[in-house]
Amino acid sequence: MDIAARAFRYLDRRYRLREPLEYQLNKRIPAHLNWTNCFGGITFVCFAVQALTGILLAFYYKPTLPEAYQSVLRIMEEVPFGAFVRGLHAWTANVMIFMATLHMLKVFFISAYRPPREFTWVSGVFLFFVTVTFGFSGYLLPMNQLAYWATTVGAEIAGAFPFVGEYARLFLLGGGKIGGETLTRFYALHVLVLPAAIIVLLAAHFSMIRRQGISEPL
Repeated sequence: MDIAARAFRYLDRRYRLREPLEYQLNKRIPAHLNWTNCFGGITFVCFAVQALTGILLAFYYKPTLPEAYQSVLRIMEEVPFGAFVRGLHAWTANVMIFMATLHMLKVFFISAYRPPREFTWVSGVFLFFVTVTFGFSGYLLPMNQLAYWATTVGAEIAGAFPFVGEYARLFLLGGGKIGGETLTRFYALHVLVLPAAIIVLLAAHFSMIRRQGISEPL
């Protein structure tokens, strides 16, 4: 602790960290808060677990058509704690989507989207869609039968949209059917594009919540 305190004092003398930290940490908690206000926080904790376990899995996963399934088998059967990490990653993804859905429904039904918090709501909607896309893009990566047919159904749903549907389907698949190009695109979305998007949106979402406070129910 003494080392941590000295390190903090060292940084505080140069960057004045104490005042903004005390301002953020000593905010009063509104009296109307209850356990349902934890939905957003649980979703964020799930994202943190996803990030950590995803990094660990990326050390062993091989995003190529011939090796993807075999690398997942190796993670499950040979890598120490590999089955646990992969199971934690998969189940936390489901919990994250479920909690994000509950959070959105709760915010909607208490009308917490009303001004001046409309942009907080919009950023939350974008975060919800990014979260669902996270789950969809990660579903293909094991390249087993379930992943193949689930992605086929998802691509067909995207292709059913008017005007842009066929272009969206071709973009997702990288061609007329699921193959190596599809796996490369989904992997790039899953580990590069979507993490960058969700970090930016989370920063905006949290900063607006901290600035405006938590909405009171009607």
